[in-house]
Amino acid sequence: MPISSVSSDPETLTLTIVADYPCTLERLWEAYVDPRQLERFWGPEQWPATFTRHEVYPGGESHYYMTGPNGEMSRGWFKFMRVDPYALMEMEDGFADEDGNRNAAMPTMRMSFRFERTKQGARYTSVTHFPSLEAMEQLVKMGMIEGTKSAMGQIDAVLADLKAFAADRTVDAQILSDTQVRISRVIRGSVEQVWRAHHEPALMQRWLLGPDGWTMPVCEVATRVGQSYRYEWESDDKAQRFGFTGELLESTAPYRAVTSEQMMGMDGPGTRNEMTLTALPTGTLLSLVITYPSKEIRDMVLGTGMTVGMETSYARLEREVLAVA
Repeated sequence: MPISSVSSDPETLTLTIVADYPCTLERLWEAYVDPRQLERFWGPEQWPATFTRHEVYPGGESHYYMTGPNGEMSRGWFKFMRVDPYALMEMEDGFADEDGNRNAAMPTMRMSFRFERTKQGARYTSVTHFPSLEAMEQLVKMGMIEGTKSAMGQIDAVLADLKAFAADRTVDAQILSDTQVRISRVIRGSVEQVWRAHHEPALMQRWLLGPDGWTMPVCEVATRVGQSYRYEWESDDKAQRFGFTGELLESTAPYRAVTSEQMMGMDGPGTRNEMTLTALPTGTLLSLVITYPSKEIRDMVLGTGMTVGMETSYARLEREVLAVA
């Protein structure tokens, strides 16, 4: 059990939790910024968490839900106000309704997570600031302290599991819901380098090719929100050609880009793609949350071997673009 102390102070309306870990500061930080790792210990043991959005930068947001033993759900959100890598996160923390929107009927807290090196490894200090004594008593009565202890009791296994999140792992696809999939890959390069590689046509045409034997003759990038993009690929023998079009819906360089996507020549609704780039000690974690129109389309696309082609492209990005940058 990593928790060293839990203390509440009704005068300052704070709850402070201190935990010590026999790991490096960098490893501990990574567990909190990687949604794949965070969701393995954020919820209590009987209420595992799923993060559909996790953006650890000032102004970034996180959306998640916890699923109870009988399928019931509890939803929440963060809004990051300050992020000092390997040292501090400050955020607002609140509840969400069944549609994922902020629940105004429940209190919003202010939280800070501080990370420090120690002789034995690393220390984590969490301070929750409540808006009122009534809110503090309400949340404590709801089991906040017990839930936090249960959740943090799972982190040792996550920190010890180096293989599951190693930088040399290939593309990982995780089903989040009937219509959502999260694609994850650690790319050996800085956040700025990986962002450029996804937004500069000359770079994209060098690596975004899927399996060998294809070129990208059309690469029209959307540079402003509301602008459309168009990408087309052609086989070396000119016998096959396909492409995608869409619109840039949101952009916060160099961390987040949201686009719509529609395969050219196909009818019906397309997908919504949310790409987030997060700095890790080993490179940049690329998280791509794809929302499909239906479960059937989700399964059909995954069945095409999409992740194999993506891995080929990301490996080419590391080898032919980032390695010579």
